[in-house]
Amino acid sequence: IMKTNETWNRRTVIKSMAAGAATLAIGNPGYAKSKSDQNMESNLKGNINHSVCKWCYRNIPLAEFAPKVKAMGLMGIDLIGPKEWDVLKANGLESTMCNGAELNLVDGFNEPKFHDALVKRYEEHIDLVAKAGYKNLICFSGNRRGMDDEVGLKNCIKGLKRILGHAEKKGVILQMELLNSKIDHKDYMCDNSSWGIQLCKALDSDNFKLLYDIYHMQIDEGDVIRTIKESSQYFGHYHTAGVPGRHEIEEEQELFYPAIMKAIVATGFKGVVAQEFIPSNKTNKGLNSLSKAIAICDV
Repeated sequence: IMKTNETWNRRTVIKSMAAGAATLAIGNPGYAKSKSDQNMESNLKGNINHSVCKWCYRNIPLAEFAPKVKAMGLMGIDLIGPKEWDVLKANGLESTMCNGAELNLVDGFNEPKFHDALVKRYEEHIDLVAKAGYKNLICFSGNRRGMDDEVGLKNCIKGLKRILGHAEKKGVILQMELLNSKIDHKDYMCDNSSWGIQLCKALDSDNFKLLYDIYHMQIDEGDVIRTIKESSQYFGHYHTAGVPGRHEIEEEQELFYPAIMKAIVATGFKGVVAQEFIPSNKTNKGLNSLSKAIAICDV
């Protein structure tokens, strides 16, 4: 809590917000469910629905990972496919961003030759997502490969319209991820919010949104808070990570996540914010860093 008449710099604020969570993981390498673990969920403010991307913790089996993040107060885990949903359900967690329908990250809806295969896979996964009681299913534009952005936009509209009616009927939201093409995903087409928003406007459906990855968009366009405030209606999900390096969201990197989270909350957002940083601090298999990140983002 910030004291009146005291000036706090950015480093102090982040350290203060993370302090309680650090105690949760530090000193408990096995992360047995202690009294403080059990109380953490009730200590969260409830303004942010927290999740995490499992791929960032590849060294922890899902059956071990799930109860640990549940104890931190997370509501689910991102990027889990149908084969592992039973593990989530057994631990009272949701698949907050389902995957498995995509071909890969580079062969997407901007290329018509992939449409038939994508439509078949997405129709099947939309059914699976709906049956499981989930709602978010990730999709990708694919790489440019010399294609003009306007042509790619028209191709995405054409391909996505083939499955959007089915998604609407089943109550599933297709979410195209914004990825940077400067560092991590060279040549990816949906690499800026403007292009993605054009796609949303053309499809004109509550069942198509953008997965706004804060890390990726800071790299390719910046201006994160203004974009969130002005275009929040097009963003259905958020991912986090520190810039540069995609590591912890603490004071060593350039984004100030408390302000970003406050901006998200101010828009009335009721979706999910998922941590997607790769822990550089391997203490407790990186879970110390995760609990700190949840505290930083729990505004």
